[in-house]
Amino acid sequence: MRRDGNMTGPLDNFNEEKVFGEFRRKVKSAEVLSASLERLLLSLRFTGKLSVVMQNGRVLKSGYEEGYFRQRAGAGVDDEVA
Repeated sequence: MRRDGNMTGPLDNFNEEKVFGEFRRKVKSAEVLSASLERLLLSLRFTGKLSVVMQNGRVLKSGYEEGYFRQRAGAGVDDEVA
């Protein structure tokens, strides 16, 4: 157990890697406008930038910029959501 009371171990790290892998797969396959991707982003606490280029209703290109940080326990949370 960590000092902040949270348990992290091999299973937690494995699950996080699995979720992040699913996120990367969805971005690569241009599945970036789905509710399931939003849930993945929330579970990862993703703070990066997700980009989508569309033309004539089709996704031409999608990608993300790494900005993947965990918020420390006890740290203040911003009221404003971008």
